[in-house]
Amino acid sequence: MATTIVDDDLWERFHTAVNMTSRELRDWLALQGAGEETEELPDRAGRPLGHRVLDILGKRRSDLTGDDVAVMERVVTEVTTLRGEEPEPTAGDTDWRHGLMNVGHDPLKAS
Repeated sequence: MATTIVDDDLWERFHTAVNMTSRELRDWLALQGAGEETEELPDRAGRPLGHRVLDILGKRRSDLTGDDVAVMERVVTEVTTLRGEEPEPTAGDTDWRHGLMNVGHDPLKAS
């Protein structure tokens, strides 16, 4: 088995917090980042942290770096702070939901 710097607990918490698929997140970031000044770089539209989440979702666990681990911890902390430990699907207000979706968590989806 390949070695990894990501422990099982963080791996599970990250993949619970990030409940959007790569495609859903990519589409969301493109939609959120669409604008006159960002249309030149549609693949990089949206929040940079969301793109880091996409990068992590596209890697094998054994290929993750220390920076990836820091991003995973940040996302877990951000989602947990805003949602709690075991959140039920909740609409909340639009800005709150969109902020969570920018890092790969859709509060309307069950985790």
